[in-house]
Amino acid sequence: MSSNRLTFKEMCAKFDVTPRTLRYYEYIELLQPDREGRSRFYGARECARMTLILRGRKFGFQLEELRQWLQIYEKEGTKAQMHVFLDMADRKLAELKEQQIQLAQTIDELEDLRSVTHGLATTSA
Repeated sequence: MSSNRLTFKEMCAKFDVTPRTLRYYEYIELLQPDREGRSRFYGARECARMTLILRGRKFGFQLEELRQWLQIYEKEGTKAQMHVFLDMADRKLAELKEQQIQLAQTIDELEDLRSVTHGLATTSA
């Protein structure tokens, strides 16, 4: 085995994912390892793709969005992929900012309710 390729087990360990996750990413065509018999080997391309997939998941992108985004690189190149990423990032940022506002409102409401409840609990005891 070439030292720049990872086995299935090494890939799972390197990216801290379960075998089931790795197999699923292959099934939905996010990854395409080299196959030799029943063995799978992951080169630099697959490691780079896995890094992008995990980063995308961290930011809340759907797997299908990521699959389509990765395909753009294959078909149209880096520049097209960057433009699509900018659109994806803008949409995700707007979504996250809205969630942030909603979360802040929920926290304020819960703190107010807790404060009122605390006041009632200490005066009626």
